[in-house]
Order: sequence, then structure tokens, then C-alpha cells
Amino acid sequence: MFYRTAESVSPKHPDKLCDQISDAILDAYLKADKDARVAAETCGGHGVVFVTGEITSKASDIDIPTIVKRIAGEDMEIHTKIVKQSPEIAAGVDTGGAGDQGIMIGYACDETPEMLPREVILSRRLNQFIFDKYPYDGKTQVTIAPDGSIDSMVASFQNVPKDVLEELVHEFIANEKLEGKLELHINPAGDWNQGGFDADTGLTGRKLIVDNYGPRVAIGGGCYSGKDPSKVDRSAAYMARKIAVDYLRKRKAHEVLVRLAYAIGHDQPLEKTVIIDGEPEEIDGYDLSPRGIIKFLNLKRPIYEATAKWGHYGEGFDWDK
Repeated sequence: MFYRTAESVSPKHPDKLCDQISDAILDAYLKADKDARVAAETCGGHGVVFVTGEITSKASDIDIPTIVKRIAGEDMEIHTKIVKQSPEIAAGVDTGGAGDQGIMIGYACDETPEMLPREVILSRRLNQFIFDKYPYDGKTQVTIAPDGSIDSMVASFQNVPKDVLEELVHEFIANEKLEGKLELHINPAGDWNQGGFDADTGLTGRKLIVDNYGPRVAIGGGCYSGKDPSKVDRSAAYMARKIAVDYLRKRKAHEVLVRLAYAIGHDQPLEKTVIIDGEPEEIDGYDLSPRGIIKFLNLKRPIYEATAKWGHYGEGFDWDK
């Protein structure tokens, strides 16, 4: 055993605002056209939001500025540059192939009811506990000692005075019955009132480890937000999680890791490995083509803005069940 640390950021963090904008744009297109091809990227900060990307859709009246203002605020200067998907990429996807190459990772463990690492869940639940009362920009972090006790906790939240924030952290500790050294770092750089896009810039896909399984588990590196499910770095990652959950339950395992690898334009994975408590074997019994995954998980629905708030796993989505 060794020290294990994970962090969480609130939905008002500038990177998470960008993730939510990109996924809200995706949802709007999928609601109007379930076959839309969408890759929307957002960069925002200091009163300006840029949305760019490639979108091919029968829907032509999606009001992107209204979506941006709903999430980021009315006083934003908004710039958009949207073009159609490259016809060379589309040619590979139209035949049922993957929209890109890549390695997708799925993971599940028996440490928590959410089947995620304990440090990931504790840092997220602490963040959610504070955000429920103070819905602002904020970060939390939890370090677990080798004996499983809590070594330290960090909480830094906009518009929450240190004494109030410390009381909330102690309330969370009591509710969760946590024990250990519990060294606390509360607003360690001092109280702060400027957050979100007023304080910093954000970018879609910059919180990948927070969105996935925490730093204990390696990931393939692909961003999810703003991408329709023809992009396997999103859909196959969700499928990999579903497979990991299935194997964890079926084999009564402690830890399961899934690896799927694809080539652009090819409909079958080049690798389909499941590692069950350290023992690898080939995955069997699933249709792992992009079309098969999309059908199995019903991914052509406008469900994605919610995934961009607290991470893509452990929040009750279909691929967690």
C-alpha cells in the first residue's frame, strides 16, 4: 500500500464550465438530430468565450450563444467558428468504423458502492457537500494513508470564509465517520471571492483525470466532452467501464481494468483485454463495434451535459449499472 490522493473540482470551475458548454451544445444537436456528428471545443475566460469545432447535422437552428450564456452568464462576449466534419474522417465513420484511433480504459473496484477508488469518491463527495450549500468555483482533495485512514484533506472554495468552510469539512468528516491524522488545509492561500471565468481561463477536456478514475488509474488520454458517440474515445470508454463493472460483479473481483484499442475507420477493436485482479484475458460476449456500443448503451440521446459536472463515472449513468 502507498499514499493515494485524488482531487475534485466544482461545476463552476472554468474548465468544467467549458466541458458543460461543449456537452450542452452536443445535447442540443442530438435532441434535434440523433445522427449529428459533433466535436465542439470551448475556451473561455475574462468575459470572452470561444466555441469552435466540426459539426455536421440536419439541425441548422441551434442557438449556441444562448447555450453559452445559460451556463457561463449573460455578460459574455461569444465567438463561434463551426465547420462541417472532414469528409475524409466522415468516410471512415459512415461505414461503421471508429471516428479515431485510441486506447480506451475502463475500471471498477470494490472499494466503494460507486465501484471507484475511495480517494476519488471522498474528494468528490466533499466537493458536492460544500457545493450544495455554496454553488461556486471550488476544489477539494483527499489523501489516504497506507493504512487506509485519511491523512489530509484540502478544500478551497470561492465566497466561503475559512471558518465556515472548516465547519463544513468537519461536518462532512463526522457524517462519513472518517478517522486518521486528518490534516486540514482550508482555503490555504486565503479566502477568495473571484472565481470561475472572472479569475481564470478554462478549456474543454483539461480535467481528464478528475473526469475518469483519479491518478491511480492510467487513462487513454482522449477527452469526452463535446463529442458525439461516433467518437470511440467517448463511447468505447463508457463501454469499457460497463465491461469492468460487469466483470467485477460476475467474478466477485476486487479490481478490474479494461483496455480497448481502435484504428480510425475500423469497426473492431485491435485490443480487447480485461485484467481481473491482475490476471489478463480477452473480453468475450460484447459487440464492440462503434454501432454496437451506441445501440447497447443508447448513446444517441441528449444526456451529456450532466456527465460534464461531476465526472463520467460513479454518478448513476447507464454504463455504471
